[in-house]
Amino acid sequence: MRNVLAVIGGSGLYEIEGLAGVEEVRVDTPYGPPSETIVRGRLGETTLLFLPRHGRGHRVAPHEINFRANVCALKKLGATHLLSISAVGSMKEAIAPGDFVVVDQLVDLTKRRVSTFFEDGVVGHVGFADPVCEAMSAALATAATRAAARVHRGGTYVCIEGPQFSTRAESRLYRSWGVSVVGMTALPEAKLAREAELPYALLALATDYDCWHQTEDDVSVEAVLAVLNQNVATARRTVAELAGALPDPARSRATGALANAIMTARDRIPPAALARLEWLVGKYLQGKATQ
Repeated sequence: MRNVLAVIGGSGLYEIEGLAGVEEVRVDTPYGPPSETIVRGRLGETTLLFLPRHGRGHRVAPHEINFRANVCALKKLGATHLLSISAVGSMKEAIAPGDFVVVDQLVDLTKRRVSTFFEDGVVGHVGFADPVCEAMSAALATAATRAAARVHRGGTYVCIEGPQFSTRAESRLYRSWGVSVVGMTALPEAKLAREAELPYALLALATDYDCWHQTEDDVSVEAVLAVLNQNVATARRTVAELAGALPDPARSRATGALANAIMTARDRIPPAALARLEWLVGKYLQGKATQ
């Protein structure tokens, strides 16, 4: 099976040298349209899918992102792996602006985002103790190192609602928890990726020290954009390196995550809900015995 690497991040990431057969694809989902048309191309033996989570021109605020449509669209296009690239604030002195962090844990402080595909008469519970794919994250760390990035392997990402940056008291609180970075977009994206049975890895690009650092300027849009512009080429090289070294998705805890997750008896699922979730759980509900 050909690997299909889906990448959610900035709109400039698909400008990768050697990307062939580039086309834009529109996808309809039961949750509405994704943030933007999806760019599809080929790099060697791997198909790449690129989706700007904020839309081109950064039009969609973090709390307005249609996370379900984004993940669903990529899955429907055949994604076998999902890489999330996210700008973050550093919560540790050792993680300097410009550094890359391959995140392995998450804390969810979002407040009003829909974080599951299971609702309206269908109950499903997936395991999420370890929210990223270990094999894919290891490959990502190696890819970033080969791309000449300064890489931190492992770390906790605390996801806030936004769109405002943290207060100084909040920033200091997060530091006391021992987290590595703070951002606004990793969740519910990672939760939905697990429900969609997609091996998921998260590359956090540190742009600032938030507002806890006593000797650095407080975070600002200008500072964030300046560091991101410096790192976009390195991020593109990281994607290209990863595309050629993707692990077997069968090794991921995400594969088969829904096999025993659906609690609702097949004959109790409303027809409308069943039709909406066919893309996700159809293979598991066919012939399911009444409970």
